[in-house]
Amino acid sequence: MTIHVIWFAAALMGVLAFSVLGRLISGPTVADRAVALDTLNTYVLGLMLLLAVACDSVVMVDVGIVYASLSFVGTMFIARHIEGEV
Repeated sequence: MTIHVIWFAAALMGVLAFSVLGRLISGPTVADRAVALDTLNTYVLGLMLLLAVACDSVVMVDVGIVYASLSFVGTMFIARHIEGEV
């Protein structure tokens, strides 16, 4: 994969992340905002991994794994809070 394709994909994912940010701010329900936050976290993780490939950085992949784990735990906590079990 050439470096131009990686940077184009990163730019496209950045634009998509900003579009999801609009849903996060204006979501009519709390569930919509939770889904938007999870989607935003997924885009951020994808951006981190694409930039890790572009910059040839292994450390960024490790940070991405930790970020994905914390994002998953946070999403589960928010889902339980929405249900009212916490």
